[in-house]
Amino acid sequence: MDFTVIDVGLVAKLLLLLLIGMGPKIALVPFLEMTQKFDAETKAKIGRQMVLTGVVTALILFASGAILMRLLHITGGAVAVAGGIVLALLALKMAAGPIEKHDEDLGALVDPAKIAVFPLAVPYMLNPVGITILIIASGEVVSIASAALVVALVLLVAAFDYVVFTNIDALAKHMKPASLVISEVVFGILLTAVAVQLFVSGLGGLGIIAKSTAH
Repeated sequence: MDFTVIDVGLVAKLLLLLLIGMGPKIALVPFLEMTQKFDAETKAKIGRQMVLTGVVTALILFASGAILMRLLHITGGAVAVAGGIVLALLALKMAAGPIEKHDEDLGALVDPAKIAVFPLAVPYMLNPVGITILIIASGEVVSIASAALVVALVLLVAAFDYVVFTNIDALAKHMKPASLVISEVVFGILLTAVAVQLFVSGLGGLGIIAKSTAH
């Protein structure tokens, strides 16, 4: 990402990546499954905690990403490769469809506060794409304006997440199970492609393959 010039293209690209990296889609099905036995108030509480945890983690990653890369002697390319591998594992599970049976009493067995943090906030809401983009952006921002742009977009996506997950019962009434399964599989395939692109871009950043091939 080139933050030297802030234009519509940069904003659109960053917003799209953050919608994939910390938007509601990946967390939606796991949220519905894990909270199915809870009442509406508890679901909303889990949603609020999940979004708060995710956005705080995202902002901390953005604030400290560049420092962490220097301390650990890793590059943006290495972060992209690692993010691509982890995302591929998550995406392939989505693409495979609902092949696992879930415990019918799951909602009664879990602690709402715990599932809101893990796995719902991380790695479902704030997933490997979001983590990778925020760490790389941390090292590439060149001005207060570019840093403010990233923070503003993170908060914008978080606000969208908040609306979705605190009103999940109302939204679930309009969601057909078959449509959710199909969208999960399709999105899993698309995310696998994103994972491959992250991996290839990371290899390009590391100089292992030509950068022209990586983009």
